[in-house]
Amino acid sequence: MSASSELGNFLRNRRGDLRPEDVGLLRHTGRRRVPGLRREELAMLAGVSVTHYTRLEQGRATTASDSVLDAIARALRLTDDETAHLRDLARPASPRRTPAAPRAEYVSASARQLLSAMTAVPALVLDRRNDILAWNRLGHALLAGHLDARGPDDPSARPNLTQLLFLDENFRTLYADWHEEARLAVASLRLVAGRHPDDRRLAELVGQLAMRSPDFASRWAGHPVRTCTSGVKHFRHPVVGAMELAFENLHIPGDSGQRMIAYSAEPGSPSDAALRLLDSATAPGERVPEGLVENEFRGA
Repeated sequence: MSASSELGNFLRNRRGDLRPEDVGLLRHTGRRRVPGLRREELAMLAGVSVTHYTRLEQGRATTASDSVLDAIARALRLTDDETAHLRDLARPASPRRTPAAPRAEYVSASARQLLSAMTAVPALVLDRRNDILAWNRLGHALLAGHLDARGPDDPSARPNLTQLLFLDENFRTLYADWHEEARLAVASLRLVAGRHPDDRRLAELVGQLAMRSPDFASRWAGHPVRTCTSGVKHFRHPVVGAMELAFENLHIPGDSGQRMIAYSAEPGSPSDAALRLLDSATAPGERVPEGLVENEFRGA
């Protein structure tokens, strides 16, 4: 889908989310043809002409000033992430005359060395499409112990975090609140797609997910936008049970869009004990029966 079409989709979606009474307008009696604000109402709130706003929403406006975009963002009550997304869609980067063929990405030697040195912390490196480029032993054990640990080494068969979330039942059950995880994943991917409208591999990923997962398709159609750089995730690990882990996204310098995600537990907490047991369970030659930690914590 073109950037102009995506812009129209985004504006219509956000306009439809607002009711006249939400923005201080009197709701007239009688039937309204649209559930949210009309174009004329939004244009009035933003202080722009109806014609200019309509051309923008229909993808027929070639330029939009900072002041116009800011006014529309305020009228739609957009978040900072949504406002940045609006700018990305309204001013897409000039496409290459001849699009470059997608190239396989690799983790730098220094980043891989750092990843390996983080022996007590689950960590992995992702590209902007959420392809897993590398993980350390504990990162693999935490997120995808059912997959081949060597998977990220093969560019043609690398696991993708978003695909796993929507298409892999083992990965889906890993999260205590899958719906929240799915919401954040789609919102983050939307933000990236707006910044890189000419990324063919990203477009193919979105298309495949939309065809194979009704959950993904319905969430994508809602056009959520949000970035998530840190927080807490609640896991239900098949080997060591429930864990509450903080995470941080650490962007790797450069323009590759690669980032490292690292997870940690509060020292001395049950999650810390579970993480340490997962570490010992995945050490070479070691094996801990499924559910051992849950049984221990329950006094079994």
